[in-house]
Amino acid sequence: MKKMICLVVGFCAVLLWAPHPSLAHKVNLFAYADAGKIYTESYFSDGRFIFGGKVMVYDSKNRLILEGVTDKQGLFSFDIPEMDDLILVIDAGMGHKNRVVLKKTDVEAGR
Repeated sequence: MKKMICLVVGFCAVLLWAPHPSLAHKVNLFAYADAGKIYTESYFSDGRFIFGGKVMVYDSKNRLILEGVTDKQGLFSFDIPEMDDLILVIDAGMGHKNRVVLKKTDVEAGR
């Protein structure tokens, strides 16, 4: 019995510290405004850049105002389209998506 309990506890410990497959392809999106442009950086949780990821930019009324594609380093930039809250969405394919909101004050500060 004692041996069985140790086996179960050991198995549970391994499961807790093992890498979780659902985090293997988590998408990260970072965006900031500077010198009249919005810059984005997109990468997976393992550090690989998202090449060819679709970036969509929405205004505060959820209207699509522009879209583009990330380069080999996971980068995409564009001129500030309007002074508003901007919602940026990265679609890396196969259901891997994330979004970030740049507040109007951050957009204005990056003019």
